[in-house]
Amino acid sequence: MNKTDLIDAIAKESGLSKVDSKKALNGFLTAVTKELKKGGKVTLVGFGTYQVVEKKARTGVNPQTKKPIKIAAKKVVKFKPGADLVLKK
Repeated sequence: MNKTDLIDAIAKESGLSKVDSKKALNGFLTAVTKELKKGGKVTLVGFGTYQVVEKKARTGVNPQTKKPIKIAAKKVVKFKPGADLVLKK
């Protein structure tokens, strides 16, 4: 599912127009992005939690040359699914 498909699905499920669904999705994405850039976390009960975690600097291996390379520390977004989202067999 891409962004256009998601907008269509939101419009269908909510009864909103596609234009309003696109505005709602863009607003949601902007709000989540701003919060994560501040270092906060976003919890949607039943769906999951987005949070920023720091990955430490480490040594990796270049697959072509097999020589060690240094991988810099960085911040990444982690998603932990909520209980309602966990897929069960």
